[in-house]
Amino acid sequence: MTIAIGPFMLDNPVALAPMAGVTDLPFRKLCRSMGAGYVVGEMLASDPSLRKTRKSRLRGVHLEEPSPRAVQIVGWDPATMADAAKYNVDQGASIIDINMGCPAKKVCQRYAGSALLDQERLVAKILEAVVNAVDAPVTLKIRTGVSPQNRNGVNIARIAEGAGIQALAVHGRTRACKYIGEVEYTTIREICNAVAIPVFANGDINTVDQAAWVLNHTKASGVMIGRRAHGAPWFPGQVASFIRTGNVLPAPTLEMQLEYVLHHLNAMYDFYGAEQGVRIARKHIKWYAGRLPRQDIINSELFRCETPEAQLDQVSELYHQQDRFTKIRLPHCHRKLYEHPLRAREKEGKAQPRTENSSQVLTPIGKTDKSTLQAWSDQSPSKNVSVRL
Repeated sequence: MTIAIGPFMLDNPVALAPMAGVTDLPFRKLCRSMGAGYVVGEMLASDPSLRKTRKSRLRGVHLEEPSPRAVQIVGWDPATMADAAKYNVDQGASIIDINMGCPAKKVCQRYAGSALLDQERLVAKILEAVVNAVDAPVTLKIRTGVSPQNRNGVNIARIAEGAGIQALAVHGRTRACKYIGEVEYTTIREICNAVAIPVFANGDINTVDQAAWVLNHTKASGVMIGRRAHGAPWFPGQVASFIRTGNVLPAPTLEMQLEYVLHHLNAMYDFYGAEQGVRIARKHIKWYAGRLPRQDIINSELFRCETPEAQLDQVSELYHQQDRFTKIRLPHCHRKLYEHPLRAREKEGKAQPRTENSSQVLTPIGKTDKSTLQAWSDQSPSKNVSVRL
């Protein structure tokens, strides 16, 4: 099962959804290294006055990111959206994704995101303006419609295909539903039948079996994983493996999970700087911890650490506590092995002064990831294994 978005052939049909505050460069690279076939960056405002803010600059960084590099833009004015698309392509984006699916109040009150779904003429103008502005492929993320009484997703999909959109991602709820209630996949199936471009089905895909069922039921080209990847960056890879082989790839062992988590934390410290990196890492630590077998032994101090060193120590201790209480043996983990990269460079006398743009300098996480990912992949997968994902 292969998917092409313009000239780009995806590794597999499993995509990581764009999520504000989540799919930054460290997380995208980690998910790609663990098997996601396609990842999309965090939502960027089309307003040019916001381009130089620290948040926007960091969201637009693609340093050492594998191609294709997809950037999502949001807005309501066709000319401004077209300009934003050109700007991001100039900054290194390979694919431009347009957000017409976000139900957040602060987005919709500006008549952007999913608020556009009940303005089909404006949708057409925006899509045509962006497609005509850049040579890069343009994709679109939508919902099934405005409300359960007005599921106009098929109309939007046809407008998109006619405007030159190269792929769609469809969340199985309406704008009015936000993230409440059951996902409805019937409209996604109708959209897949109505257009010839690739369609990713999205919304509450929480198990590998469910992903396979959604693909079969909707006839979508692929699936897009969102919140289910919180604390489980290996999950898109598990879905991809199941689709490819029919076998369930077991979740990484606690030892491997600890190594991934520590690398992820170090990547965030280096990307954002120590102070901001520690703050942003807290939500990821909470998600990782929430998937561990023994919730009753988690210390609340874990979420209040103020320095990278303390955070790394607490996380390592958490996993070793899981080891002691679950009888799953972990080798002793020395914190200095996962030392903050800036500290290591300072000791070597090679540290560079942090400039305004130095947050874009990342320590690659590829070397260890490749070996541990190979070890994970070499585990014997078995059919219908029950795993805590």
